[in-house]
Amino acid sequence: MSLLTPAQDDMRVGAVAPDFTLLDTKAAPWRLAERLGHGPVVLFFYPTAMAIGCTAETCHFRDLGAEFTALGAQRVGVSSSDLASQQEFTSINAFDFPLLSDLDGSVATLYGARRSFTPRPTKRATYVIGTDGLVAGIVTSELRMRAHADESLAILRRLA
Repeated sequence: MSLLTPAQDDMRVGAVAPDFTLLDTKAAPWRLAERLGHGPVVLFFYPTAMAIGCTAETCHFRDLGAEFTALGAQRVGVSSSDLASQQEFTSINAFDFPLLSDLDGSVATLYGARRSFTPRPTKRATYVIGTDGLVAGIVTSELRMRAHADESLAILRRLA
């Protein structure tokens, strides 16, 4: 069963990925449009820093870093956790890619990765974005943490 879906709420494969700027774990602005000039972006949303499932998912992205690099892809994680929590999460797990803080959920909303009325407002969803700014693939699964990185790599290989 493929985890690729034609739509994640309003976001669809082939749609233009909304541009945004958020602070990364170094408190520097991270802007999608600027990063696309350096290769495809794998943008993954997760509910919260340091939760068990989120740690498993994010660590799997870390552990497959060489494979993403070989395909010229950049990984970036987004959650509604504050910057201090994202920094601690990065430090504890030695992440070699940025995590972004989307405190108000505005970017998650743009991508259709926002829940309403729950303690964890961000859905688990991954968007593979080509250098042309188009969404090349979407991965969704709330329970299969490793699937996000694995399926993203499969999408990137098809693009190559």
